[in-house]
Amino acid sequence: MGALDWTILSGTLIFIVAYGVWKTKGSKNVNDYVRGGKEAQWWTIGLSVMATQASAITFLSTPGQAFHDGMGFVQFYFGLPLAMIIICLVFIPLYHKMKVYTAYEFLEGRFDLKTRSLAAILFLIQRGLAAGITIFAPSIILSAVLGWDLRTLNVIIGTLVIIYTVSGGTKAVSVTQKQQMFIIMTGMFITFFFILGYLPSDITFGKALKIAGASNKLEILDFSMDTKSRYTFWSGITGGLFLALAYFGTDQSQVQRYLSGKTVRESQLGLVFNGIFKIPMQFFILLVGVMVFVFYQYNPSPLNFNPAATQTVMESEFAEDYKLLQEGQVALEAEKRIAQNNFSAALEIKEYAAVKEAKSQIIRINKKDSTNRAIAKTLIKQADDTAETNDKDYVFIHFILNNLPKGLIGLLLAVILSAAMSSTASELNALGTITALDLYKRNHTNEETDAHYVKASKWFTFAWGLVAIAIANVANLFDNLIQLVNIIGSIFYGNVLGIFLLAFFFKFVKGNAVFFAAVLTQIIICVIYYNLIHIHPAGEEKLGYLWLNFIGAALVIIFAFVFEAFDRMLKKPLVVKQ
Repeated sequence: MGALDWTILSGTLIFIVAYGVWKTKGSKNVNDYVRGGKEAQWWTIGLSVMATQASAITFLSTPGQAFHDGMGFVQFYFGLPLAMIIICLVFIPLYHKMKVYTAYEFLEGRFDLKTRSLAAILFLIQRGLAAGITIFAPSIILSAVLGWDLRTLNVIIGTLVIIYTVSGGTKAVSVTQKQQMFIIMTGMFITFFFILGYLPSDITFGKALKIAGASNKLEILDFSMDTKSRYTFWSGITGGLFLALAYFGTDQSQVQRYLSGKTVRESQLGLVFNGIFKIPMQFFILLVGVMVFVFYQYNPSPLNFNPAATQTVMESEFAEDYKLLQEGQVALEAEKRIAQNNFSAALEIKEYAAVKEAKSQIIRINKKDSTNRAIAKTLIKQADDTAETNDKDYVFIHFILNNLPKGLIGLLLAVILSAAMSSTASELNALGTITALDLYKRNHTNEETDAHYVKASKWFTFAWGLVAIAIANVANLFDNLIQLVNIIGSIFYGNVLGIFLLAFFFKFVKGNAVFFAAVLTQIIICVIYYNLIHIHPAGEEKLGYLWLNFIGAALVIIFAFVFEAFDRMLKKPLVVKQ
C-alpha cells in the first residue's frame, strides 16, 4: 500500500465518523436516540436496512464463496422478497400502531413480561456474537495480509464504531450508512470493471461467463430435494424465507431501522426497496467472485490464499514438500491457460465436439487443482495444527492487494471497513436499546426521566461495544464467515419468529404456553445443530442449516398449541355426573 491508499483509507473512515457525530449530536430524549425522531425517509431506511445486513463479511466472504463454489449461494436470498411483503403488510402496521421502541415490547402487550424478556435475551446472545464476528471479519483478513496485530485492529474498528454510535444513536447509524453504501457499491463496480480489463484482450464478458460456466461456477438453481445440501431453491424459499422474516421482522438491529420512518408508508417503501435490490446486489457481488475466478484461470494464484498459512508451512520441516507442490501447481496453471485458450478457440469456431472436449479438459485440470489445494491444506495442518487453512475469505483481498492500482486499494479497504462499521453500528445500537428498554427500564422500579434512559442506552451501547471487541479477539474463522453469521442466526431466529407468529395470528395462545414452548424449542434446536450440522465437516451435514429456521418456527408453534391445550384442560372444572 502506498501513501495514496493510506490517504484514501484514513480520509474515508475519519469522514464517516466525524459526519455521524456532527449530524446527530444532541439527542435529548428516547424517541430521538432510539427512533431517530421518526424522521427517516424511505430511501434512507432502504439503504440503512441494506447496509445493516451487508457487513464486511459480505464483501470479503461472498466473492470467495463464489470463487470456490459458484453462484449457488444466491438461492439463500430467494425467500427475501416474499418476507418483505409479509413484513410490510403485518409487522410494520402493528409496530407503528402500538408505537413501540423495540420489537420485543410488542410481545409483553400480547403475552407477558417473561416472554418479552426471553425473546430479548435470545436476541442479545445471537446478535452479541454476530457483532463480534463483524468486527473480527475484516480484522483477521487485514491482519494476515498487512501484517498488523489482530487485536489492535479489533480495537481500532470497534472504537471507531462506538464513537459515533454512542454519540448519535439510531440517526447516527442511518445517516452514516447512506455514505457507506455509496462508498461500498462504488468500490465494487470499479473493481468489477478492472477485473474485466485485466482479462486477455480476446476474452469478452460473455466469453468470461462461458469460461466460468465450463467450471460449473454459474449453476444458480438447484431444484433437488436434498435436505443435506446447504443451498437449494427449496431451502431458499422456505428456510431462507423464515430466516428473512425473523431477521427483518424481529431482529432489533433491522426493526430499529424502519421504526425510524416518518410514516408507515415510508417504512414500507424502505423495505420494498430492500426486497427489490437485495438479490441483484448479492448476485453482483457473487459475480465479482466468479470474475476473480476467471482472472485466475489466466494468472498465477497461490496454493492457499491465506498468507499467514503459507508462511507457517514455509518455515516448517514441510517446506520442501510444499515447494514441490508449488512447482507442480505452476505447471498445472500453464496447462490451465492452454485449456482455457482451447475452450475459447472452440467457442469462436462454434464446433460442438471441440467445445465439449475442451470443457472436459478444464474439468480434469480443476480436479487436479482441487487435489493440490487439499494437499496444501494437509501440509499446513501438519506444520501447525492451529493454522487456519480455510482461505475462502482471503481470495478477494488477495486479488485487491496484488492486482489493483494504487488508490483503488485504499478505496477497497475503505469499502471493507465501512461495511464492518455500518453493520456493527446497527448491531451495537440495537443491543444497547434492547438492554436499556427491554431489560433495564422494564425491570427498573424507580420512574426516571427520558434523559436518564438516553444516558443508560449510551452506556449499554458502549458496554456492548467492548463485549463485541472481546468476542472478536477470541473468534474463529470457521468454514466461511458469511455462513457462520447465518448459522448463528438460524439457531435462534426460527424460535423467535415462531413467538411473533403466535402473537400475530393465534390469539388463543397465552404467555405461559409460549414461554415454555420457546425454551423447549431452543434446547431442541441446539441439540439438532450440534448432532446434525456442527460435528460434520462443511458440505457433509445431515441437514442444511437453513432448515433450522423453519424447524424452529414450526416447533415453537406446535409446542405452544400443546401446552395451551394442556393448560386449559387443567383449568377446566371437573363435572361429576349425578
